Amino acid sequence: MPIAPLSPSGAKSALSLGVRPLLTAAASAALLALQAPIASAQSEAAAPTVDQLKQLSLDDLMQTEVTSAARHPETLLDTASAIQVISSQDIDDFGAVTIPDALQLADNLDIAQKNPHDWAVSARGFNSNLGDKMLVLIDGRSVYTPLFSGVFWNAQDYLLEDVDRIEVISGPGGTLWGANAVNGVISVTTKSAQDTQGVYIEQGNGSGLQEFSGARYGGTLAPNVYFRVYAKYMDYEDDLLPSGADASDAWKQGQAGFRIDALPSAQNRFTLQGDIYSGDLDIESGGNARLEGNNLLGRWTDVLPNGSDIKLQVYYDRTHLSDPFGASPFAPAGLLIDSLDTYDMDFQHHIVVGSRNEFVWGLGYRFTHDDVQQEAPNFGFEPPRLDQSLFSLFAQDETELETNLHLTLGTKLEHNDFTGFEWEPNIRISWTPSPRQNLWAAVSRAVRTPSRLDRDLAEPFEPVTLIEGSSSFVSETLIAYEAGYRMQINPRASASISTFYNDYNDLRSLDVTPVTFVPLVYGNNLVGRTYGAELSATYQVLDWWKLRGGYDLLEEHIWVRAGGSDFYNALDETADPKYKYSLRSSMDLPHGVALDADFRFVDSLRTDNGGVAAAVPAYYELGVRLAWQVTKNLELSVVGQNLLHREHPEYGVPGPGNEEIQRTVFGKAALRF
Repeated sequence: MPIAPLSPSGAKSALSLGVRPLLTAAASAALLALQAPIASAQSEAAAPTVDQLKQLSLDDLMQTEVTSAARHPETLLDTASAIQVISSQDIDDFGAVTIPDALQLADNLDIAQKNPHDWAVSARGFNSNLGDKMLVLIDGRSVYTPLFSGVFWNAQDYLLEDVDRIEVISGPGGTLWGANAVNGVISVTTKSAQDTQGVYIEQGNGSGLQEFSGARYGGTLAPNVYFRVYAKYMDYEDDLLPSGADASDAWKQGQAGFRIDALPSAQNRFTLQGDIYSGDLDIESGGNARLEGNNLLGRWTDVLPNGSDIKLQVYYDRTHLSDPFGASPFAPAGLLIDSLDTYDMDFQHHIVVGSRNEFVWGLGYRFTHDDVQQEAPNFGFEPPRLDQSLFSLFAQDETELETNLHLTLGTKLEHNDFTGFEWEPNIRISWTPSPRQNLWAAVSRAVRTPSRLDRDLAEPFEPVTLIEGSSSFVSETLIAYEAGYRMQINPRASASISTFYNDYNDLRSLDVTPVTFVPLVYGNNLVGRTYGAELSATYQVLDWWKLRGGYDLLEEHIWVRAGGSDFYNALDETADPKYKYSLRSSMDLPHGVALDADFRFVDSLRTDNGGVAAAVPAYYELGVRLAWQVTKNLELSVVGQNLLHREHPEYGVPGPGNEEIQRTVFGKAALRF
């Protein structure tokens, strides 16, 4: 949703991330880790190793436990939602370096890379420049920003070796997770410190991704008290312009952190973890952007004798960004500086009632302090500083009506300072006619609550104000109808299909003021309907060869409601392909050699060029990873990304200034002991 001065490399590009101040701290953390004594052996309860995961059959994988769809563990096969799981093995097999790289492995997501440091990520449409309908969690910590209700993707990172899984839900998740979980939920779960004992070191170099390195050490502080520390660094070179010239959009970033897991008893677990990151990136429109941040999270879990459990989680999160944006016909160049402090508390009680009923409920409170410094003469927020509180209560009940027939009813009630109370109910029904099949359907309501952009934006342009937010901006709403079928065809093949019909109301528009035309004011004059299907299948061709395919179809219709107006002619909320498909192959060859390939096709995108439709061409691409397990402890690999073209655009408005994603080839050495 470009705003005049916030061009496609503007507000969302405020994902400027720096690194130099962090490198000293990261190196110190790694050095301290390597000086510690090697930890004792893992307990019998430890998670499966990489080698063990490779031996899992599709039967075993379909029984993998997921938690984001119901807020308590359930098997993937039994989940009554459109969910896919990216495992730690998947991430390793395809050579992912960043979390957005790893998300490419979810067939139910649309990922468009804008430049080395910015991505557009969504499900079921609305993958706009300021995408705001996908909720993202990292170990239960929401990484949403109230500035534009979206995610700064280049601020979300981790040492991927220590990521356990990424659960991706396409479709609304507001009943359990609240506002902004409109089109989906992405939940990144990292491994416990107990499961990451010992040393891990990685180093890589190449073209595109010039250099990356990481280190982790895990040990014990006391009996049943485990820890790890890690550090990570990345250096991406400039992408290219259509002319072949450098786009001046290089990116460097570093991150370090720790995690402690204490298990005082079999029923209790306490987790304390934190991260610090900093980076800097170049902006194609000119200037250097930075983003820094840190977070600290604590979580206590108590498992009760009958299988019920209680969880209490609190966290603090701070982000600071400084992002330049270029001049436009309406405003001079400027600088966006934003500091956000978030304090969050979440309590959850999961109750098992007999053998036929599970009930989960919880309370939450979030406080944010947002401070925008007015260093752009014709751009800012009014008021520049804003404190907000969010209160929430949710409850969901799952009942077995008959053998193999389950009904789920739930809702979330939230109170925010902009629109007051919001409610997000859902009803789901699931039928498992056999242990290998699950047929489900759902009706849900979800909301996208106003951001500071919608309410507080102020763009003065002497002698008049050009664009401003509106105190009457209300929440966008969705009524979603879904149905799906998941089955284990045989021990070597599985498949799932999900269909949906979404009805959107009060979508964001940029309204024209009668008579004077300006100021343009954010309003709710767009409505829309989308429908489509998501198909994925996995086939274990041979014991050493696995194939996975995915296909997504999306029909999207957005228009201005009768009597309303929109400066962008209902073009600015979406930039989505009508269809896309992928095919992935994983081979474990003799002598410790692995060969993995990822082919994908993405249809053309219709994008907004100041109220006129433009198109990003369709493209197809290929990624390949060749790895050799030299010894038990050492692995060498070569990874190629976007191998079929020297460069290609995935997003933006076609033209001489639109950045294109270039071919990347790098080598990597990984040492584990």
